[in-house]
Amino acid sequence: MAVAEPSPLPHSCFLLVFTILLTASADETITAGVSIGVNYGQIADNLPSPSRVSWLVRSMQVSKVKLYDADQNVLNAFLDTGVEFVIGIGNENVSAMVDPATAQAWIKNHVQPYLSSTGTQITCITVGNEVFKGNDAALKDNLLPAIKSIYGALAVLGLQRQVNVTTAHSLDIMGSSYPPSAGTFRVDVVPYIAPLVDFLSMARSPFLINCYPYFAYKDDPNSVPLEYVLFQPNAGGTDTTTGLHYDNMLYAQVDSVYAAIQALGHTDVDVKISETGWPSKGDPDEAGATPQYARIYMGNLLRRIEMKQGTPLRPVVPIDVYVFALFNENLKPGPASERNYGLFNPDGTPVYDVGLRGYLPPIDKSDGTRTVVHLFAIIAIASITVMLS
Repeated sequence: MAVAEPSPLPHSCFLLVFTILLTASADETITAGVSIGVNYGQIADNLPSPSRVSWLVRSMQVSKVKLYDADQNVLNAFLDTGVEFVIGIGNENVSAMVDPATAQAWIKNHVQPYLSSTGTQITCITVGNEVFKGNDAALKDNLLPAIKSIYGALAVLGLQRQVNVTTAHSLDIMGSSYPPSAGTFRVDVVPYIAPLVDFLSMARSPFLINCYPYFAYKDDPNSVPLEYVLFQPNAGGTDTTTGLHYDNMLYAQVDSVYAAIQALGHTDVDVKISETGWPSKGDPDEAGATPQYARIYMGNLLRRIEMKQGTPLRPVVPIDVYVFALFNENLKPGPASERNYGLFNPDGTPVYDVGLRGYLPPIDKSDGTRTVVHLFAIIAIASITVMLS
């Protein structure tokens, strides 16, 4: 029997694999398997396909991904990979989910098919994002009923303990955050937040907060110490009420949220960071938006995650963080910084060197090329794991 000759390996594969094997050993400050999540936003017209992104995420040894929707193309691309997903229901769809039948249909279409033993691991659903930052009264009124409706749909299927239901907030919900022990929610959002926290306690779901020390620095760079927001050595400050010392703003922000939740009568709700990041580029009036500061912020944050640090108020509970974001997104509205939070450019090259190495396969052009590309992607991932272990 004649033996078919193997397809020639594309030159780009040699270059990509060789490059990643070299760079994997060049910076050992971030080890493989650091327990971080990453936000995978898609407000762009130049991003790689979900199947290629799946390789990139796994080559980075990232085990958790957060979406802002329930894109089935993405979920299918991650089937049988072991990557955990937070999926989302956009603000525009929140009110519709108040109807139990609509919520049940959504769960059956977007969640249930991906929960088999070989499927994608969906661990959380966010209903809405930063709802209380806007002025949509109907959206605010419908948020908790929609969350309860989604929870009820999960309960019908016996999935309410397997999949959390919550929503993500911006720090705009805080009326006071300094010192951390004086943290309180805004008076106008307390009527919404108080029953939400009661629900989260009952459902054992986390309180998600989007924390950006960058915003505080950008708004007042002459008063906010740069070292304090970048996790660099600094004098920090002590909360005179608790005696707890803070050497960075992120931990102070998280503990202020814990204090605000405690003021509502709960100490049994975990706070998780659903977004944090630093832009690598901005408009002329956006102080600090540079690749250098982005690299320092993200690098120091990743080291603290690697150390399994908790905040001063919860020192034995490692911070749970989803960094923002996987890619620069060229269609996001707003100032230039909004389009430049990515760890990677759409072509898979790092925006700045933070020690996370990833592999983005070339675009598939034939079945034969796909086989070879996937084979060498596996080799690259395995090599990174060995060299960083």
